[in-house]
Amino acid sequence: MSTSTDAFNPAPLLLRSNADGIATLTLNRPAQYNALSEDLLVSLQSELDQIAQDETVRVVIIAAEGKAFCAGHDLKEMRASEDRAVHQALFDRCGRMMMSIHRLPQPVIACVNGIATAAGCQLVANCDLAVAAEDARFAVSGINVGLFCSTPAVPLSRNLLRKQAMQMLLTGDFISAEEAKACGLVNEVVAAADLDSATHALAAKIAGKSAHSIRLGKEMFYKQLPMDLADAYAYASERMACNMDSHDAREGIDAFIQKRKPEWKHE
Repeated sequence: MSTSTDAFNPAPLLLRSNADGIATLTLNRPAQYNALSEDLLVSLQSELDQIAQDETVRVVIIAAEGKAFCAGHDLKEMRASEDRAVHQALFDRCGRMMMSIHRLPQPVIACVNGIATAAGCQLVANCDLAVAAEDARFAVSGINVGLFCSTPAVPLSRNLLRKQAMQMLLTGDFISAEEAKACGLVNEVVAAADLDSATHALAAKIAGKSAHSIRLGKEMFYKQLPMDLADAYAYASERMACNMDSHDAREGIDAFIQKRKPEWKHE
């Protein structure tokens, strides 16, 4: 559990729990709609760095306390300084945290309980998977305050079709959870009362697979995206051969042939 706190809020900014190979990181600034303050970003980075080295963790869930998932950056904190270097450092820190999720060996699932705006929407788009409550809403609304959401545009443009992403970025308009599912921002939409159970069911399903194959597969998936088709196939073929040479692939195939449950190697 993170020990960082707000100046006027003694509660930890980030909560962590672990169960059955699933680590849950819960944003805990409900009064500020879980805005990403610098201290919260530091706490997230610290936990992600630890999880990256923890082979007992198979899947990560990012959730939130309160009515909102994440309202983006803390605008009051940003306006406390007019130093461009300070702002650059903040966005660089956020970018490093987002890249840590991207590079994490374990899949990361966003559990979206309410609004996800600006960098909060970026966080959802940056996660590998997302489950949303039916009343959740999404926007990259920086343009409404004169700030084009350039950093949220990076994962948004890699999740949505180009014109859908651009419309969100240019208008700042909200889209519903169902619209977010239709355009590829989230995987599942469920009743609010079922959000936690649905997210954990998805996480448990993934946690039951071969951890070695999941790690290899997540890395391969993102590395091949910017490649041309021939290079992507060459790289994927090499990864398949590497995967096939592992204990888990041999065990999984043998178990399938023998009609039994595979016994994955914890590696």
